[in-house]
Parts: sequence; structure tokens; C-alpha cells
Amino acid sequence: MGIVPYLAFVSALAALGLAGFFYTDVQKASPGNERMVFLMTEIQNGARAFLRQEYTWVAAFVAVLAVLIAALISLPAAATYIIGAVLSATAGYAGMTVATMANARTTEAAKEGPGKALPIAFRGGAVMGFSVAGLALAGLMLVYIVFVLWLKVDDAFEVVTAFGLGASSIALFSRVGGGIYTKAADVGADLVGKVEAGIPEDDPRNPATIADNVGDNVGDVAGMGADLFESYAGSIIAPVALTAFSLGLLADGTGDTAPGSDGVLSLLIFPMYVAFIGMIASIIGSFLVKGGTSTDSHALSRALHMGTNVAMAITVVGTLIGAFWIFGDSAYFDNPLGLAMSVIGGLIVGWALGKTAEYYTSDHFKPVKQIAAQSETGPATTILKGISSGMISVAASVLLLVFGIGIAYWGGQIALADELVGRGFDGGIYGIAVAAIGMLATTGVVVSVDAYGPIADNAGGIAEMAELDPSVREVTDALDSLGNTTAAVAKGFAVGSAALTALALFKSFEFAVFSASDGEIALNLDIGQVEVFLGLFAGAMLPFLFAALTIDAVGRAANEMIEEVRRQFREIPGLREGKEGVVPDSARCVAISTQASLREMVIPGGLAIIVPLAIGFLPNGINALGGFLAGALVSGFALAIFMANAGGAWDNAKKYIESGHHGGKGSEPHKAAVVGDTVGDPFKDTSGPAMNILIQVMTIVSLVFASAFVNGPFA
Repeated sequence: MGIVPYLAFVSALAALGLAGFFYTDVQKASPGNERMVFLMTEIQNGARAFLRQEYTWVAAFVAVLAVLIAALISLPAAATYIIGAVLSATAGYAGMTVATMANARTTEAAKEGPGKALPIAFRGGAVMGFSVAGLALAGLMLVYIVFVLWLKVDDAFEVVTAFGLGASSIALFSRVGGGIYTKAADVGADLVGKVEAGIPEDDPRNPATIADNVGDNVGDVAGMGADLFESYAGSIIAPVALTAFSLGLLADGTGDTAPGSDGVLSLLIFPMYVAFIGMIASIIGSFLVKGGTSTDSHALSRALHMGTNVAMAITVVGTLIGAFWIFGDSAYFDNPLGLAMSVIGGLIVGWALGKTAEYYTSDHFKPVKQIAAQSETGPATTILKGISSGMISVAASVLLLVFGIGIAYWGGQIALADELVGRGFDGGIYGIAVAAIGMLATTGVVVSVDAYGPIADNAGGIAEMAELDPSVREVTDALDSLGNTTAAVAKGFAVGSAALTALALFKSFEFAVFSASDGEIALNLDIGQVEVFLGLFAGAMLPFLFAALTIDAVGRAANEMIEEVRRQFREIPGLREGKEGVVPDSARCVAISTQASLREMVIPGGLAIIVPLAIGFLPNGINALGGFLAGALVSGFALAIFMANAGGAWDNAKKYIESGHHGGKGSEPHKAAVVGDTVGDPFKDTSGPAMNILIQVMTIVSLVFASAFVNGPFA
């Protein structure tokens, strides 16, 4: 069994090798004519410039937090924190680079139909997918092997947990900053272009079009990649941290239980084994995505999801085999099948959350069609129906999550023998923790499918701006419409796993506090205690405050963009009419989005880290922090599902009308749907996706600093 961390590390290297192979494969494809290459280069340069500036800003924050960790925790923890941050940023930059290279190539391939275009878009996304999964797993396994197995440093598992905090720091700012950028440009381009000027989406006359296409990459590719990097790493860390902190585990064996003891090693390496099997399954599944000849979304969806479905099936079989191999011969476990069921239950519930998101956001189903129908009576009813659909989707998603938690808890309970239960180890919570890694075991192929969407969206923009034959745009629109749904599916996986991971990390926080105080402080979540009650309400409030800040940020940035687009239409003669030789000042719009997003991301991004630290360091703040984390977990999950699904539904309702229903493009229902889509843009691409990061960041910050809270200056 001791070989499992090394197998996981090798599988991560294989994933990185596959990312390199797909990069080469995409690079070989033709980028099209001179105009297409120019547009591709402009988008790529804008995205790179933004990420360089964003990472410069975030580096200062990472440096400050690293110093704080070094002072209050340990130097090794500060080192792994920086490693997690650097690898997360690297994954985002690599994925964004190939996505901006694959867009024009997808457009060129669309001339020959979806059979050529879909594989290029998917493989462009797969570079992101396998860079994220490969770097996250390789980095985490390297940290575990070096600091736990080889060096056996003091508080080794705090050091491992700090890696996840580093990933979370980058994910938070990437999601918020990228989300503000992309939606400021998108809202500005849509409202002035489609509604006021009456010109098509991605029209070359619109000054905000290039900024909009840049935003697809910095928000929906780089930001999304950092998000899933953090979720994936956190899902592996959670069961490892739970085992270590609940059993008082130290790397050198001086704690209550040494890592090599019978049964305990099994608990540590099982999540790594699941990650290993999921990675191999994802690699196999990625080669099964092939395009056909039809632009029908059902056919495209089947082709795109083939890889995910095969990867899930392989993971199920591999998990069953692994559970009996790892737990079957140990006296600590009565029924290894229980933990296998926890993982498989998580995988199935993650898939079901994705399918629920698909139902509420795809134009093939009733909710989106109803929103489109409501557009007949104006934007107000369009918005109302979108809000109600998003709220209803929360009920379905919560019921699925509750079911998944129940299955995972039951599986963990029946798996453990009395020997471990008697030592205070909670098998049910461990089952919930490994269910989270079950949800994200196939991250490589899940992110590939998600990152495909922005590439297809950019491909449509390039087709419009390069004034290609309408048949090309028809193909790219079909690919793009599917991309909105795949993004909603991936968000369902991410937020579901975030809830399970946060629950396991929360339990680890409880044990960490107990251990750091030598058994003198036990977390008490009795809501009859005023500090717990106040913390609970404060925690429930914070996701709403966070959402409000990010939506306001998009609104302010979009206002600047709208005024700039109006100014150019007003002051540049012949621009609105499309006179030959008259071009917009796209660079100015790119600069507006860049400056606004970097300025606006600081306060909401900082809240997730500063508030838990402020509460934790208060006198008797431990219980208040416990209530705070519980409140934020529940309200944050519900808000994330509501915003992601409502936003996706508004977007696809607009596309449903644009395909010829309810009057088609340019009609009054279309204008109403554009307004609804504009409201939904920050919901689905800024505030909603950042919620799962908010939940995990606050929990993992609390866990990493648990000993400092107990022994700090105000303790």
C-alpha cells in the first residue's frame, strides 16, 4: 500500500504528458486566414497582459500571508503554501494560453463541420483539464512524500493542509478578478451593441468585442481552472487532514498513532488511490471524445460527454477493487465495501448535480423554454422567471446533496471496526470526505469539457469578426450553446464537492483545536451560546455580502465600459455604420476591464481570509468561528447553486430565441432576453462560481491557523 502515493504522483506526470500531447496536436491545426490570426493574437495578448498584472497583485497578498504562516505556524507550512499558489497560477496560465490558441483553430475547423471543430475545442480544453489535475495531484503528492514520508517534519499534516490554502488563495482572486473582467466586457458589449445599436453579438464594429473574448479566457478558463485546482486539491487533503487531526497523528510517530500503523495508513492513502484511479480513467476517457456530422445539440452532447461517462465507469470499478485491496486485510475495518460506496455515491451525486444543472440551464428542457416565453411580455417577467427557476433548482440540488451525504456517512460508519471507533475516529465523516474526492476523481476530463465552452464561444466571436460564411457561425453557435450547459455541469460538481470538503475540513478544525489546546478546548456549537448564535448569523450573511460586492463591482466596471462604447460610436465617424477602414479602439476597452477588475477584486477577495482570522483571534472566538463557518457553508452552497443555474438559464433562453423562436434576433422578446442574460452574467460567471471557493477558503484558513487561535495573543 505504501506505493500508492508514488503511483498517484506518476499518474499526475502522465496527465501532464497528455496535456503536452494535446497542446502539440492543437498547435498543428490551421489557425485560418490573416484576419483570424490577428484576432486570435489580440485576444491572446490581452489575456496574457491581464493575468500578468493580476498575478503581480496577488503575489503581494501571497507574500504577506506566507510571512504570517511562517511566523504563526512554521516555515515548511509557508513553503507549501507558496508551492500551492504557484502551481495553481501555473495551471491557469497554461490553460489560458492554449485556449487562446485553440479558438481560431476551432473556427477554421468549423468550416468543415462539427466533426472537425469539436475535437479541437475539446483538446484545447483538455490541456487546461489535465494541467489542473496533473499539477494539483503532482504537487500534493510531492508535498506528502517529502514532508510526511521522507523528512517527517513536526506538524507535517498542517504543512500538507497549507498547500491547499495556497491553491485557494489563487483560486479566490482568479475567480473574482477574472469574473469581474469578463462580465464587465460582456455586459457592456451586449447592452450597447445588441440593445442600443442593434448590431449582432461579436460584431467587429463593437469596441468591447475583443475585451469580451479576452474575458472568456481570463474568467472562464484561467479562473475556472484555478477554482477546480483548489477544489480537487482540497478534496484529497480533507480526508487526509481528518485522519491526521482526529487521531493526533504526527509524521515521526510520536503522536497517538504512527502513519505506518495497521489501518491508519489505509485511511491516509485511500483518497490518493481514488485520485490515481480517477486520473487514469480521465486519461482513457479523453481519447473517446470524437465529433460527428450533426449540429444537433443532443448529438454533440453525447459526443462530448462520452469521455466523462467512460471515465466515471472506470473509476467505479477501480474504486471497488481498491477498497478491498487497501482495507480488506485490516482488523480496523469490518466492511471495505462501505467506503467504496461512499466514493461511488459521491461520484453519482456529483453527476446528478450536473444533470440537475443541465435540466435547469439547457434550452431542451422546460425551465429555459418558459423563460424564453416570458420574454414575450418584457424583461421584468424574464428576470422573475429566471429567479424562480434558479431558486427551484436549489431545492433539487440540496435534496441530492443530503442524499449523497447520507449514503457517504452510512458507508463510512459500516466500514469501520470498533478499534478505530473507540479511538474517537468518525467513520461517517471520513466517508463524507472521500465522497468529495469521488465527485472530483475525474477532474481531468470534467475540466476539459468545461474549458471547451469558452473556446467554442471565442470561435464564434472570431467567425463573426472575420466575417466568415454564416454556416461557420451556425456550427460554432451549436458548440457554444452546449458549452453553456457543460459549464453549469462543472459548477455543480465544484460546489457539491466544496460543501462535502468543507464539512470534512470543519471536523478537522474541531480536532485541531482540541489537539492544540491539549484537550482543554472542545468546539461547542450549541446555538444557545450567544457567540455561536452570532457567528451563525454572521456566517449566513457573508456569502450575500460577498455576492453583493462582486455584482456591484461588475456593475461599476460595466458602466465604464458602456460609456466608452457609446463614446466611440458617437465620436468615431462611420464606426456604427461599418464604413470600410474604420476600426474601433478595442485596446481602450481591454484596459478598462483590466484596471476595473484588478481594483474591484481586492475587497471581496480579502474578506474570505481576513474575516475568519479576525473572528478566530477574538477572545473566546473559537466557538463563534465554528458557528460562522457552519452558517457560511449552508447559505453559500444554496446561493452558489441559485446564481449559477439562474444565470445559465437566462443565457440559454437568449440563445433559444436567437435560434429563431419567439421572433428571433432583433425582436422585442430578444431584447428582453438580452436584459435577462445581462443580469445573469455576473450571477453565473462572477458571484456564483466564487461561492464554493469562499466556503473552502474560510474553512481551510481556520484549519491552518487553528493552533494560532488557541495559543495566540488573545487566547
